[in-house]
Amino acid sequence: MALKKKTIPDFLKMKEEGQKVTWITSYDYLTAKYVERSGMDMILVGDSMGMVQLGYDTTFPVTMDDMIRSCQAVRRGAPNTFIVGDMPYMSYQESDEDAIANAGRFIKESGCDCVKLEGGTELIVERMRAITQAGVAAIGHIGLTPQFMAQIGGYKAQGKSAAAVAKLIDQVKKLEEAGAWAVLIEGVPTIAGKAVHDAVSIPVYGIGAGSQVDGQLIIYADMAGYYDDFTPKFVKRYAEVGKVLQDAFTAYVEEVRNGVFPEDDKHTYKISPEEAAAVEKLMEK
Repeated sequence: MALKKKTIPDFLKMKEEGQKVTWITSYDYLTAKYVERSGMDMILVGDSMGMVQLGYDTTFPVTMDDMIRSCQAVRRGAPNTFIVGDMPYMSYQESDEDAIANAGRFIKESGCDCVKLEGGTELIVERMRAITQAGVAAIGHIGLTPQFMAQIGGYKAQGKSAAAVAKLIDQVKKLEEAGAWAVLIEGVPTIAGKAVHDAVSIPVYGIGAGSQVDGQLIIYADMAGYYDDFTPKFVKRYAEVGKVLQDAFTAYVEEVRNGVFPEDDKHTYKISPEEAAAVEKLMEK
């Protein structure tokens, strides 16, 4: 029996009832298929795919075409899961017109249900307002925002002072007022996550923001032990997929080189004795 895809009203009701939302990244068909089978509430097709899938050092090189193609694959793998598409760097910052056009393209071409914008500056709030007034559902993203890594000093925890928390609260309020139906807060102390959560009526989800929020997001490659370039402090490893794959690849290399694989009686197609004899005669010519 297929799952019923959740909607924004469902997520708002879950907040009212104190039910935690589960949220994970995915960038491809196969992963998305297994995510949906788990009963996950939401999938984020994040611009983190630039690092996890494409091997970039940052998310900056990721394009709209990259994101749309990835999201299309995720939608095919998870047709009954609510999908959030990450607006890549400089796809919405330049103007309201660009923001609306790219957000609309994301929805139309990829099949995602919602888009996400990073940042809480006045400019980003303006773009949020333009996008939501154009009829596109959108969520905000504040705290540790990779698209602003130059301004915030790299991949560092945010909200570590009262002044910094006050700034985050101001940002989340402005994003709510601009039409964001939810906000993701990343890389802040638990007390900062709670302060932001308590400041607004919309859902506030966290990634590395403690437990006092409305749900949790995690990068699938981090939690599965697949991406090992670095591991954020807030990640819990639920598996060691990278090691499993490495062991499998190594075993395959050894068996092929040693003539163990393939085994003729197990891994090859059969031919009748009569046809085999005919082939032997052909080979003798």
